[in-house]
Amino acid sequence: MARRSAQFVCQSCGAISTKWTGRCEACGTWNSLVEEGGGGVLAAPARPFAKGRVIELVALAGTSEDAPRTLAGIGELDRVTGGGFVRGSAILIGGDPGIGKSTLLIQAAAAVAQAGRRVVYVSGEEAVGQVRLRAARLGLSDAPVALAAETRIEDIVATVSAGAPPDLMIIDSIQTMWTDQVESTPGTVTQIRGAAQALIRFAKRMGTTVVLVGHVTKDGQIAGPRVVEHMVDAVLYFEGDGAHRFRILRAVKNRFGPTDEIGVFEMSGKGLIEVPNPSALFLGDRDSRTPGSAVFAGIEGTRPVLVEFQALVAPSPLGTPRRAVVGWDASRLSMLLAVLDAHCGLKLGGHDVYLNVAGGLRIIEPAADLAAAAALVSSLAQAPLPPEAVFFGEVSLSGAVRAVPHGAARLREAHKLGFAEAVAPVGNQAEAGAGGVSLVCVDTLAGLVARIAAGRSTGKT
Repeated sequence: MARRSAQFVCQSCGAISTKWTGRCEACGTWNSLVEEGGGGVLAAPARPFAKGRVIELVALAGTSEDAPRTLAGIGELDRVTGGGFVRGSAILIGGDPGIGKSTLLIQAAAAVAQAGRRVVYVSGEEAVGQVRLRAARLGLSDAPVALAAETRIEDIVATVSAGAPPDLMIIDSIQTMWTDQVESTPGTVTQIRGAAQALIRFAKRMGTTVVLVGHVTKDGQIAGPRVVEHMVDAVLYFEGDGAHRFRILRAVKNRFGPTDEIGVFEMSGKGLIEVPNPSALFLGDRDSRTPGSAVFAGIEGTRPVLVEFQALVAPSPLGTPRRAVVGWDASRLSMLLAVLDAHCGLKLGGHDVYLNVAGGLRIIEPAADLAAAAALVSSLAQAPLPPEAVFFGEVSLSGAVRAVPHGAARLREAHKLGFAEAVAPVGNQAEAGAGGVSLVCVDTLAGLVARIAAGRSTGKT
């Protein structure tokens, strides 16, 4: 066997270094370099170059059929995946510990198995008895799911290849798996990459949908090399925290469906329950008479969602006022405060500013600028906003309010929940009347501030 030289691999980004350093030069992560021998792969004796086979080349034009899908039996999960699991695809699901990844997948496995499909659930973290206890708690003990507790890839592939290939195979989790083809400890970058490659190769060859569960880092990213996210067909993140009962399943990559699609679940004693109308759920405890509350009409993937922005602006006793934001981009908040200062004459340099998206949902859409600005101005002026109004629009650095897409879908969702007015950019005026909601157009952020101030002076709420 050829001599192997030691090398150090970053467990965050997969970069390789010939010597150990405290910080990875590629991604800047501290204490992430772990020693692995010879690239993590056993050295093989030199062999003569093998001649490749000739593959068939076809024309770009032609007819093709949609990839066959297997319905998961859970509507919100099918929505996020684009209509069900595609045969021969690999899906990576990440989320914080205890968020409910295993609960969601055991429910999906039971639903698929009860529909007459063959399902295999392989756990590398729990014993068979522990998985059975969870299934019993969820009332799924009678589902015909084949269960195993194993971590060696070769044993798993040999087992599922012995009979008819399963329609769905769940691996919980990829960080616990290891393969003989890689000389490294389980959980390292090289082992994760090798194990994922072997499972994806099996999925493509046998037509099995393989779902990989991935741990996440403290930054919320799936642990291990980012190359695994490029290898799979879809990457889903399960979001939420213990303070809220809601869970958000978000697609950040999907080769067979839309990205940024979300599914909403509610955690209960009987497992995860689908939430078909998340807008009503997010606005259920809203107090419309309180200053600093604004309803944002947003779009998550293809679904319109209404959420509440809550703001608190108060004089600060500190030399450097605090800026805290939950559920929105902090840099976006800083930009919005600068625009309010420069173009609207609102001096917020001596105020603490707190902004929160109610319900635990994280908003990344620029169209939320107008709703966030309305909540901030309402809190500063102590003027409640009209309870029947929603807001959407993107704010530029010049203070102009720009048009946003899918205005008609936002208005229809607002009308469905009883809202009668929408404050939106002038560029969305062509969509006025959609869904029976009246449109109030503003072209600048200063115009919105003037409108809120006028409402305060007249006493309108």
